[in-house]
Amino acid sequence: MDSSLSHDELHHITHEHGHDEEGNKMFGFIVFLLSESVIFLSFFAGYIVYKTTSPNWLPVGVEGLEVTAPAINTVVLVASSFVIYFAEVALKRNNIWGFRGFLLATMAMGSYFLLGQAIEWKSLEFGFTDGVYGGMFYLLTGFHGLHVFTGILLQLMIFVRSFIPHNYDTGHFGVNATSLFWHFVDVIWIVLFILIYIWQ
Repeated sequence: MDSSLSHDELHHITHEHGHDEEGNKMFGFIVFLLSESVIFLSFFAGYIVYKTTSPNWLPVGVEGLEVTAPAINTVVLVASSFVIYFAEVALKRNNIWGFRGFLLATMAMGSYFLLGQAIEWKSLEFGFTDGVYGGMFYLLTGFHGLHVFTGILLQLMIFVRSFIPHNYDTGHFGVNATSLFWHFVDVIWIVLFILIYIWQ
């Protein structure tokens, strides 16, 4: 009996092994995002407790936050989730230039969000040390901004790797994980926007 494997059988086994490995990596990445969610949830809980129990919640002389510009930034960031999804779809269809284009658009939208946040910070009348409110505001928005920046760096990495010939022929874990991270960042911001800007 011939125990040797044909080329097709060997390719099938290799493909199945790679698929299982990619699935394990994605499971580990989801666990990482869940741990990040716990950190954000603890921040949310702290914000709610302090807001509902502090007699003088806002710093002296501050009546509230301007909502229009942050709302525009929110729309841009949330819309970028759809754009990075289109990038994933383009890659699955082997449309590498479409993938790159949508990815560049996502990075641009994320950068626009960070720029808008920096402009807002510069215009605020309170700082990190101005009471519990000041500390919580900068901690929450700053920690989230760090995640947005990280997401842009991840997108830049998979963009650069798209120029390596046949780089994505064996799997799209990096792209899928980056996209999932970006969706996570967007969902977190929606919660933050409601807590900080809507619930004043």
